[in-house]
Amino acid sequence: MSTPIPAPLRTGDPPTESLRVEGPHGAPLRVEGSPGAPLRVALADDHAVVRAGYRRLLELEPDIAVVAEFADADAAYAVLAAPGADDGNADAIDLLVLDLSMPGRSGLDLLRRLALRRPALRVLVFTMHDTSAMLEQCLAAGAAGFVTKSSAPQVLVDAVRRAVRGAVALSPDMAALAEATPRHGPPHRSLSSREFDILTQLLAGRSVDDIAAALRLSAKTVSNYQTQIRQKLGVGSAVELLRYAREHGLS
Repeated sequence: MSTPIPAPLRTGDPPTESLRVEGPHGAPLRVEGSPGAPLRVALADDHAVVRAGYRRLLELEPDIAVVAEFADADAAYAVLAAPGADDGNADAIDLLVLDLSMPGRSGLDLLRRLALRRPALRVLVFTMHDTSAMLEQCLAAGAAGFVTKSSAPQVLVDAVRRAVRGAVALSPDMAALAEATPRHGPPHRSLSSREFDILTQLLAGRSVDDIAAALRLSAKTVSNYQTQIRQKLGVGSAVELLRYAREHGLS
């Protein structure tokens, strides 16, 4: 049985003027205007068209204002983890809607770093990934919720409200998957968040050097992680790793 998402709670007055986005690609995109709403939301997704779509969706709600957009993880971290960006600030962002697949650092790595730097910031993962392994890794890294991009628009809207209130917000498909997943599962469930992130990037075809550059690690460190991952999964080669990924729905 899936976990139902409650009906929308409408509070506050609608914005008095429309919001507009300004800024170059790859930098934090400043949104100016009069939010006029209690929930201040930021979006992190490398596809401008996707950002525009769910920004407009959220702005239709009188109690939600999209106040910032980011096209990559580094830009998001630079703003959200900056001094003074915590909850004591009247302009602090209440929730980040985060894609997992972006250039450079992954969304999972950003999630892990923000959990250390700004543990009070709520982060709602909004992604095309729909595996129980990715769900578990994101929740373990501190995500306030997990919504798949195949979900109905209202599911995202309601998940934003649930996540800000402190509930774990899952789209119905992921709630059903979580309920059906055995507590004791395959070896990849023992991977750390960092190991799982590197595994995901390896399966996406990224080289060790590319992963090292994105994560600001040495190639030797990433190679060591790769060895640890293979040992934990019980595979001895890249071919066996790909076979494991296919068998367990990771690729």
